[in-house]
Amino acid sequence: MDIFQTVILAFIQGLTEFLPVSSSAHLVIFPKFFDWPDQGLAFDVVLHFASLCAVIIYYRASIVLLTQDFFSSISTRKMEGDSVLAWGVLLGTIPVGLAGLFFNDYVEMNLRSFEVVAYATIFFGLALGLSDLVHRVRGINREVIGGSDIIIVGCAQALALIPGTSRAGITITAALLIGLSRKLSIKFAFLLSIPVITLATIMKLFELSNQSQQVNWILLLFGFAIAFLTSYFTIVFFIKLVERIGFLPFVVYRIFLGALLFLI
Repeated sequence: MDIFQTVILAFIQGLTEFLPVSSSAHLVIFPKFFDWPDQGLAFDVVLHFASLCAVIIYYRASIVLLTQDFFSSISTRKMEGDSVLAWGVLLGTIPVGLAGLFFNDYVEMNLRSFEVVAYATIFFGLALGLSDLVHRVRGINREVIGGSDIIIVGCAQALALIPGTSRAGITITAALLIGLSRKLSIKFAFLLSIPVITLATIMKLFELSNQSQQVNWILLLFGFAIAFLTSYFTIVFFIKLVERIGFLPFVVYRIFLGALLFLI
């Protein structure tokens, strides 16, 4: 892997991890277009860790409050402050964890084709657009999350195992459909990404420990820096953009991307 491949893949990872556009679809297109070899497991681990660091730093103040309220709810047996959201992040991760445990091998063997990624990219893009439209028509903007919300959004996140779905996209879609505000939908989706990316990184580390792979540390550090900075500023940009114009640009882009995948 050379410096050009490192820059492009790290930038794609940082840009698409937190946008509702499917990182897997982009990581299918670019290696195919440039005829690149597989970047290796170590590089995957580093890029995921960079995205994890970015979202933790962006939401660092919220994470501190969530942690405090979480332990306070255990000691007092009362749901106060952000304790419900904290429990939501924890419990909302269970469905995708179970789905990954039981279906990951099937997905890897049967759902990694261009056709599946293309269909999923378009279908879940349209679902995002529909949910945003329904959300605006209904005019419901709840700023408090409930138990049923956690179950629905958590189960929806499990669908992100399907390549082309977009983890951020499907969780935001579900959150909007059940009436959460755009702000809370995005925040809940991004906070849910923390345990998911953490678990994915740990799994890849275990896989990496069983491999004898040569590592170019300079390229890995360079890739980490690019993925981290891109992820962080993507989060900032995305939240501000959605507050102004909504999700339509991402819906249109996903339809275009899915069509492009059919042509490759």
